[in-house]
Formats: sequence, C-alpha cells, structure tokens
Amino acid sequence: MSGTSLDGIDAALIRSDGRRRVVPVAALTVPYDPAFRARLRAILGGRGEVAAVERELTLRHVEAVEALLQAAGRTSRDVTVIGFHGHTILHAPEERCTWQIGDGALLAARIGIDVVADFRGRDVAAGGQGAPLAPLYHAALAADLDKPLAVLNLGGVGNVTWIGPGDGPGGDVGAALLAFDTGPGNALIDDWTARHVAQPFDRDGALARAGRVDEKALAMLLDHPYFDRSPPKALDRDAFDMAPLHGLSAADGAATLTAFTAAAVAAAGAHFPSPPRRWLVTGGGRRNPALMAALAARLKAPVAPVEAVGWDGDALEAQAFAYLALRSLDGLALTLPGTTGVTRPICGGILHRAS
Repeated sequence: MSGTSLDGIDAALIRSDGRRRVVPVAALTVPYDPAFRARLRAILGGRGEVAAVERELTLRHVEAVEALLQAAGRTSRDVTVIGFHGHTILHAPEERCTWQIGDGALLAARIGIDVVADFRGRDVAAGGQGAPLAPLYHAALAADLDKPLAVLNLGGVGNVTWIGPGDGPGGDVGAALLAFDTGPGNALIDDWTARHVAQPFDRDGALARAGRVDEKALAMLLDHPYFDRSPPKALDRDAFDMAPLHGLSAADGAATLTAFTAAAVAAAGAHFPSPPRRWLVTGGGRRNPALMAALAARLKAPVAPVEAVGWDGDALEAQAFAYLALRSLDGLALTLPGTTGVTRPICGGILHRAS
C-alpha cells in the first residue's frame, strides 16, 4: 500500500480465507526518500512523467516485497498472491475516472508471485465511488467485537467504516456496513507543515498545539459542498482549498487544519444508522496527540487507536489489500452498496500471472 500521505510503502503478509479467518504474519514499512516523494507528488493529477515514476514505484514495491519475505522467513513459493494497490494519482468517481499507478505485470514477473491489481476500476465503472476499500477487512477483524463500531482511518484522506451486527450469506462479512470518506485526514496538515516549517508532518501535533484554531477559517473550510452529500462518497486528496488559511501563522494554520479533520469526522457520525459504541483509529493520524485529542473532544463515544484491540495500525491498509486479493481470486465482492454506492456487490481486481 502506497497511501495518499506519500510517506512510503506498507507491506504485510497475512494468512486468510478471504472471509472471516485472518491471521497477520509479518509487516514492514519502507519510507520514501524526499526526492522520490517529490517526484511522486509532481505527477498527482496525472501530470508530468507518469510512466517513469510508475516504473520506479513498482520497482520499489519489488524491493518491499523481497524485504518482507526475508523478514518473515518465507520465499515466493509460500505466497498465493500479492494484492498491489499502487498509488492513486487521480480519483474523480463522478467522472468515472480513477487512476492508480503501478505495473502489476512487472511486479509479478520480478517477484514470481501472481498479483491482483486495479482494485478500484471496476467499481467506478459500475457507478461506485471506488473508495474506501478496506471496510470488508475491518468487518472481518471486528467479527468478535461489540457493535455498532466505527473504524476511522486517518491517512492522507480520512475514511470511516461503520460496522453493525450480523454477517453476510454463508458466513461472509459485510451484512451491515456503511463506509465513506469523512474529509481530510493528514494530507492538508502535512502540506501546511511542509510549506511553513519545512517538515514532512506535524510530529506529535506540536505545531498545532502551539497555535489557536481560527474559527472563521474553520467555518469556511467546513462550508465545502462535500459535507452536504449523503454517503457513500469519496474524495480526492486535493479536494479542499486552503485559501481560508491565508495570513495565519504556521501554528494557527496547523491548529485549524487539525480541528478541520476532527470536525469532519464528527459530522460523518450524523450519517450512521446508529451511534457507535466506540471509535477505533488507524492510519498515521492516530500518532498525532493533538488530532486524537480533537477527536475525543468532538465524538460522543470512546476513541482509541486500533492497537487497543490488538490490531496493527501501521499494517492494516496493506493487510486489507492482501485480503481483498484473496477475495478477488475467489470471485467474492470487494465493494458493496453500503461501502462505495454501487447498485450491487462488485468483485474487482485484475489478475497478473507470474508466468
């Protein structure tokens, strides 16, 4: 998984039946160096040298898979399939367009393992939002937890999975799911921090905690038409304009953007069929104390990182694409009407054989 935060590659190895049984085996993160991060950022929106960056991104994934196998004491012969998300450079589902770079055929040939890639395309073509894609995996992990439950992923964009009681047919997961993008996650905070203090992110929320929320700017940010739409719905990383923050200090801007992320999450709760008993937070945002405190202040239920129930928040998204790859091989649904807005369950992904 190469996420919208542009921070690196998360790779994970799981054992699963693609339904309720999931056993995490190993995981690692390979950070992007600043130069490659800049090259990747430069092609967002489909501009510039996309082909060259796509090849480099794929070869970096080759290295990540090799490192993961070595760390886990496994070889390519031990692995059934790789779920390869690639990196989203454009997501405009209303225009039936989504673009994840990453060469699945090249990855399969270099590693010697079959690869499932292009997880979003079929859903978008069928009228879905193409995101979020992790809800079925969240439901599998949460099978034995008290419900209703909300799983909040704070990557570059924020997304939430509301999980109600019940299972799908034949013991499959997903009978009571609602999922959608809440709004910004870390991307706006990261971009602001990079621009104003030359740091890739607001470490420990220190910059935000040094500032004050500008309520007028926050109200302008929350006046975006996205928040009036009913879910399922999804966002592009760069959907929000930071013009309302013009003239704010670095600290006040960071504080306001942190409040914006938390307020967007709180607004999302109005769409749930019933209030969640608790919120479990994954993604890089759970490591930001200022953001977690803002969530705790706005949400009407306990908030905790996913580690509180034994999940690995650094590996969760990568694990999800391994899980979805197994479902794709078995012809099972990857997306549902309640997760992306498609009219019927859709099995997505394109299989690239290693030989």
